[in-house]
Amino acid sequence: MIDPEFASALVAHGFELPDDQAERIEAYVRSVWKWNEQINMTRHTTWDLFVGRDLRDCLQLAPLIGAGETVLDLGSGAGVPGVPLAIMRPDVKVSLAESVGKRAKILDEMAADLNLPVAVYAARGEELLQDFRFSTITCRAVGSLYKLCQWLEPHWPSAGRLLAIKGPKWVDERAEARHRGAMNELQIRVATSYPLGDGESEGVILQVWPKGRDLPSQST
Repeated sequence: MIDPEFASALVAHGFELPDDQAERIEAYVRSVWKWNEQINMTRHTTWDLFVGRDLRDCLQLAPLIGAGETVLDLGSGAGVPGVPLAIMRPDVKVSLAESVGKRAKILDEMAADLNLPVAVYAARGEELLQDFRFSTITCRAVGSLYKLCQWLEPHWPSAGRLLAIKGPKWVDERAEARHRGAMNELQIRVATSYPLGDGESEGVILQVWPKGRDLPSQST
C-alpha cells in the first residue's frame, strides 16, 4: 500500500498508476527527500508538488517513447524525468547524465536500491555523445530552446531527437531560437500539450529533430 497522502494527491490530480509502479515511485521520492536533507535535490517536498509538477510531466512523456528506445535524460538533477520514466517504461533503456558529481553518485545509489537497470553518468551530455548514440534525449529545466539547439548542433549524428519539457514560455523560446538561426536545419513540433494544474498555464513537450530524418515510433 502506498502512502495515503500520495494516493490522495494522485486522485486530486486525476492520475492513476499500477500498484507496483506507484510503490516504486514512492520509494524513489522518499529517497530523494532523504538525500535532500544533505544536498539540494528538489524543492518539491510534498506529495502534491511532486504529483502536480514532476509526475505530471513524466506521465505526459512516457507515451511518447517507443518500445526498445535508448533514452538519455540530460541534466537529471534529482532524476526527473529519467527515473520515473524507467519505472513506468521498463521496455526502454534509460541513461542519466548529471554533471554534478555528488548528485550523480546519489542517483546511482538510488537506481541500485530500486533495482532499476539505469546507467548513471557523472558527465556532461556532449562527453557521452562522443561515445554513445541515443534515439531520444529528454530534458527538463536545463536551458532555453536556443541553448539546447546550439548545444546539440554538433551532436545530431549521435542523437535521434530531442524531447524537451517546457512551460508556458515555450513560444517565446521558439521565437528566439528561430530568430537567432538555431532552427534553420531543424524541425520542431509540439508532441503533446497539457494543463499544468493551476487552471491557467499549459505545458508542452517539444519534439526537435534534424530535417530529413525519420523519427522513432511512439508507444501509443
